[in-house]
Amino acid sequence: MTVAALSAFAVAHASLLLPSKVTHPRAPAAALARAALRPSAGTAQEDAFLISFVEPVPGHAVVSPFGLRQLPWEENGRLHEGVDISADAGVPVRVAADGVVVAAGEGGGYGRYVAVRHAVGLTTFYAHLGSVAAGVKPGLAVTAGQAVGQVGSTGSSTGPHLHFEIRDAADHPLNPAMFLGKAFAEKGDLPLDLAKRYSGRVRIAYVSNIPASKQALMDAKAGKSIVVRRRETNDAEDLAAAEKNLEGQARAAAKSEKIDGLKGLSIGPDGRPRAQLSL
Repeated sequence: MTVAALSAFAVAHASLLLPSKVTHPRAPAAALARAALRPSAGTAQEDAFLISFVEPVPGHAVVSPFGLRQLPWEENGRLHEGVDISADAGVPVRVAADGVVVAAGEGGGYGRYVAVRHAVGLTTFYAHLGSVAAGVKPGLAVTAGQAVGQVGSTGSSTGPHLHFEIRDAADHPLNPAMFLGKAFAEKGDLPLDLAKRYSGRVRIAYVSNIPASKQALMDAKAGKSIVVRRRETNDAEDLAAAEKNLEGQARAAAKSEKIDGLKGLSIGPDGRPRAQLSL
């Protein structure tokens, strides 16, 4: 499906998010009208709930919470509209509640993503996926805990993790911490107003890896000229070239021992052979 281009500003293994004004990719209205929610084949007790939520990546920790956050390449803090859950690439990403897939694809800073519509107009969003599960497309009915993709680091991401959002019927971001692991019998039980609130304190995010596009942005702001080249070698070729270079440096160090007054030493951390005067 075709999706609108999303902002390149998107995260710590903090994840990278879009500005709060941006509307997420959505299926056409006609498709949403056809995607009527189907009740899950659960127990009578489960059927008594309007909606219940499970963890999208069970057993893995949230490393970047909902709220105001400033990333290294940003001028100011802005709303992190969901949570980032740290997990290794390839770990299954599961639907948080029964619903219907309304969007699945790839675009902008979110990379590969899936969006699922639930009861009372709630939508969950799963981003930076390494892959979308086979058969996951708009109109597919899904149940809580069903895998819709795998953890990855696509889009503007700082490393493998899941960016997970919950939004209300008006597309306002809600704090996922107020929903995950909880069940709600009626719409009035949902903390829709409270979940929109967040502290005015800006949290400074520390990331383990800066995407190339963001590093270029930081360099440009620092006044450096940016030259972006496509990588023409793979990891194995780079390793072979590094080993060959190291052998050449070792030979150069051996030759230096024949020069009067010099004694060759081991290669230093800068990759150059060390030498000292012999007195």
